[in-house]
Amino acid sequence: MNFTVIDFETANSQRASACALGIVKVENGQITEQGSWLIKPKDMRFNGMNIAIHGIRPEDVVDEPEFDVLYETVFKDKLEGQLVVAHNASFDISVLRQSLALYGLDFPCFDYLCTVKIAQKTWPELINHKLDQLSAFLKFKFRHHDALDDCLACANVLIEACRKEGVASPLELTETLGIQRGKLYPSGYQPCSVNRKK
Repeated sequence: MNFTVIDFETANSQRASACALGIVKVENGQITEQGSWLIKPKDMRFNGMNIAIHGIRPEDVVDEPEFDVLYETVFKDKLEGQLVVAHNASFDISVLRQSLALYGLDFPCFDYLCTVKIAQKTWPELINHKLDQLSAFLKFKFRHHDALDDCLACANVLIEACRKEGVASPLELTETLGIQRGKLYPSGYQPCSVNRKK
């Protein structure tokens, strides 16, 4: 069971305003690498609502690298060719795409999964599938909207879903649940989606 989890926090309503990133790598069902980084947005406009959510302020990131530097030196290789996972992946993949576009960088190539869609299919009896309430259901404690902790919680959701469905890998899980993997590639992307026939 191998996959890489990502989580972005943003400074404002613009997707290309990433101010933090968490990454967790899982190999054979075990966490083998984890880290988080603060990011200085090109536009240093922080929305009060965003600050209230994640607690990151302009002064926290003013001396941090911008997205392009961090991408090229730290996490590009952590994404290329991997199975990437995020909770509400449409948001995180959009942040990645728009941040890359802002700096004129090529998209990496990888498949991705959304643990919201996986959770909705795995635990349909739950009222909602937000990461904090889902983690409470799974008895997993974490700090919500901390980029690294969100990654750890997301990884736990995927591992627990595989366990509940009795499958050995996320890709086998998608077959069982009828979920189509999303794809990001240099010329565009394909969203993660649910096969309505399942």
